[in-house]
Amino acid sequence: MEVKALQQMLSQFRQVQEKLEQRIEELSVEASAGGGMVTVKMNGQKHLTEVRIEPDLFKSKDQEMLQELILAAVNDATRRVDEELAKQVTDITGGMPGIMGLKIPGMF
Repeated sequence: MEVKALQQMLSQFRQVQEKLEQRIEELSVEASAGGGMVTVKMNGQKHLTEVRIEPDLFKSKDQEMLQELILAAVNDATRRVDEELAKQVTDITGGMPGIMGLKIPGMF
């Protein structure tokens, strides 16, 4: 491969990386469990940004159920972040050869 072609490919990768970083910063997903009794929001770095628990859930004093609902909502939010990031990578890269085979740490 020629040096010029490698430089062009590197430039494209940098552009993809910048776009992806921007989209990760902007990404926010919401997931719920128990028919909306527990709702969580998660950002693109998979950090919880919000947790909402319906007050009625506290009245039942069922600690185990509350823990299970929180786990279910967080796991669903994590799955949604992964799906959205995979979609974003596909959208950004289009038909760029070789990029989809890359494993980006912490993403998938």
